[in-house]
Amino acid sequence: MNSILKQLCPPIVFSAAYRLREISAKSSSRSTNGKTQDLDLYWDPRMADLLDTWGEGNAWNDIQLLMAHREGKVLDIACGTGKVIEILSRFPTLDLHGCDISDLLLERAAKRGIAADRLTVTDATRMSYADKSFDFAYSIGSLEHFTEEGIVKFLHENRRIVTGPTFHMVPVSRSGKDQGWITPYQSYFNNSEGWWKEKCLQAYPSVTFLGSSWADKISEGRWLMCNP
Repeated sequence: MNSILKQLCPPIVFSAAYRLREISAKSSSRSTNGKTQDLDLYWDPRMADLLDTWGEGNAWNDIQLLMAHREGKVLDIACGTGKVIEILSRFPTLDLHGCDISDLLLERAAKRGIAADRLTVTDATRMSYADKSFDFAYSIGSLEHFTEEGIVKFLHENRRIVTGPTFHMVPVSRSGKDQGWITPYQSYFNNSEGWWKEKCLQAYPSVTFLGSSWADKISEGRWLMCNP
């Protein structure tokens, strides 16, 4: 597996976390202290199956509302099996593209009917797209799995390749405190809005927080709308 490409984590499968403990346990590189990530499971066909349903009734509703009246070229970052691209294809004003770290997941996206020339295997911290390639971009449940350095690089890359706002759904702690890097299943940051604001402002002049319909026992979903 390409070690350079394995720096981008596809979106967390929030609703399926406990069902995937067995897969996670077999991973060859356990996540520790926010320094490394478990990525091998994104080449597991069972993960691909779960990615087809995890956002139903919450995050996938959110992104439709955010993109419904927009027009232009859009990048789905960590697009997985392409389910969200398929959902958004109902809006004819959107020119949809996707990228992911996992070629296995992108193969599933292609089988879904998404044209291969719209799908790219790339590292979100060093994307292969040219400057100002897109009008908008979004990610769903992905950014919180990067290291702190990786989060900032990800956001800088977004600003480089996207001319308009970008939207990123992440969990924020219900306590309002920075709980740091936690590992109940798939390691991620569960921190406050203030922590996320500080990261976003390293790459963008402003960020707006929007509510999400996703939530669990320790976190609530937030959309980071990063404004160029």
